[in-house]
Amino acid sequence: MKFIHLSDLHLGKRVNEFSMLEDQQYILAEILQIIEDECPQGVLIAGDVYDKAVPSAEAVALMDNFLVALSQKNIQVFLISGNHDSPERMAFGGRLMEQSGIHIAPAYHGNVTVCTMEDEHGPIHIYLLPFVKPVHVRRYFPEANIQDYTDAIRTAIAAMEVDETQRNVLVTHQFVTGATRCDSEERSVGGTDEVDASVLDGFDYVALGHLHGPQQVGKETVRYCGTPLKYSFSEVRHRKSVTVVELEEKGKVSVRTVPLVPKRDLVELRGTYDALTFRGFYQGTSYPQDYVHITLEDEEDIPDGMSKLRIIYPHLMRLDYDNRRTRAQGILEQAQDIPSKTPLEWMEQFYEMQNGQPMEGYQRELAEKLMERVWEGEE
Repeated sequence: MKFIHLSDLHLGKRVNEFSMLEDQQYILAEILQIIEDECPQGVLIAGDVYDKAVPSAEAVALMDNFLVALSQKNIQVFLISGNHDSPERMAFGGRLMEQSGIHIAPAYHGNVTVCTMEDEHGPIHIYLLPFVKPVHVRRYFPEANIQDYTDAIRTAIAAMEVDETQRNVLVTHQFVTGATRCDSEERSVGGTDEVDASVLDGFDYVALGHLHGPQQVGKETVRYCGTPLKYSFSEVRHRKSVTVVELEEKGKVSVRTVPLVPKRDLVELRGTYDALTFRGFYQGTSYPQDYVHITLEDEEDIPDGMSKLRIIYPHLMRLDYDNRRTRAQGILEQAQDIPSKTPLEWMEQFYEMQNGQPMEGYQRELAEKLMERVWEGEE
């Protein structure tokens, strides 16, 4: 049986104040063409369908059109909410949509939706576990010792009573230890949102959402498919794709990718103003149509540089300088370092600036515990 694995569509997202709706409409059409070519029996959508818990009307319409197109192809769709989605809003009308083959996980309430499909090798059970925090799972398992995300997911999976002699697929939205983040993803306090991959061992394939870079975690069958589009310049080198999963008899799973080509790419350009505005540099390239981050190496700032460059690069998103002045001030280096710190590290830096000395161990431990409680929604 063949599945297409998607996640993190982030419909309605804005990147550096540019709306991505047109690009998202384009890439969803490309995905539909891949689905037409691949003829899968199911599509797994592993959360973060929208970029906000209350999405725009345009984003909802875009998703509605996508789901209608899938249902018209008689393909079963299995969809969960991610940390950017509202699970209650996502699940609205879900029981009605099941009649069209659209299976949407409701908000977590101690058990999960399980869907079963059949092929010549027997049943395949698909478990839909939306994004959860430890506080969500504790509510339904007060006797369980749930200290962190690994405990929470282990407890949630144990309650599923998975028959490991049969073929099982898990669709979930979490950060699994060993995966690589990028700057466009939320960072937790001290990595407290990490889930140990060992708790996922009972499944033949784990369709993960949450991280934007396509990657496997430990083994080929535990996989993030990544976003269909680049949503930050930290993703410039990502090769976006659709993941195709084929399950044959128990223990035999193959995974491959089909590349996605966006309407506009994200690119980074570096050089002097004269070099980057020389017709011979950009002529014949996609740069004038792409979303661009330009780093100018001129020693003097170009007056009204952003407006001037946008004559050639109308989708210029970011402009900065790398020269003796900025290097001396550390401006460029500091800007690049901002996303690399966790909230706790920022707290430690702020404390040291205010008090002239670093945090002591007990202060750091107290701050970390308080921030974890806020992160879990307990405060």
